[in-house]
Amino acid sequence: MKLYVVGLGPGNLGEITPRALSAITESEVIAGYRLYVELIRELTAGKEIISTAMKGEVERCQAAVEAALTGKTVTVVSSGDAGVYGMAGLVFQLAAGHPELEIEVIPGVTAACSASAVLGAPMTHDFAAISLSDLLTEWDVIETRLRLAAQADFVLCIYNPASKKRGDYLYKACRIVLESRSPDTPCGIVRNIGRDGETSVVCTLEQLASLPVDMFTTAVIGNSDTVVINGKMVTPRGYLI
Repeated sequence: MKLYVVGLGPGNLGEITPRALSAITESEVIAGYRLYVELIRELTAGKEIISTAMKGEVERCQAAVEAALTGKTVTVVSSGDAGVYGMAGLVFQLAAGHPELEIEVIPGVTAACSASAVLGAPMTHDFAAISLSDLLTEWDVIETRLRLAAQADFVLCIYNPASKKRGDYLYKACRIVLESRSPDTPCGIVRNIGRDGETSVVCTLEQLASLPVDMFTTAVIGNSDTVVINGKMVTPRGYLI
């Protein structure tokens, strides 16, 4: 019995790893959020599909585990890396009572890495990834993490910066970071990373607070050493002193 948990990367088939492609090809069943399954539709012909909308994570992962327990080879797909705000942890939890089920996590390119590549090299030094979604984490906890990471001068990679119900969360996050960081701090956003319609902007922290963003956007806030070189964000690590 085999269950793969696969990170698809940004969504472009050219950025899916060979290991991920092999798992998808080998599998009889593919489970995932509808958008992510759609991104790999040319790889899923003839396969059983388990897909649900947003907030259907437990339902589809439970169905995937049950399918694997019947002897089918199953792949659960996540965007980016399945172990970074993805489905890997949930699958292990749901399969806790079934040690006989072999689970293999296959990594993918997470948004922090792909957004950084588009923006330049903003995460060459220490960084922290923080999601602004308060669906599963209380805002008070998110606020504390933002404040402490900003005080520690980490470069910040912001996942899930806004949604229809959280339209001002990136603004709120920027105000928190501004407590300990200059308004001129270099920042950037990337939307639809690696997909049709990809856009990116390099800006200041003060400007970032008012930029339009959504769930398909990743934001990066530089640290006190981050600079803009020829339009790209760069955080020196110290090789050139």
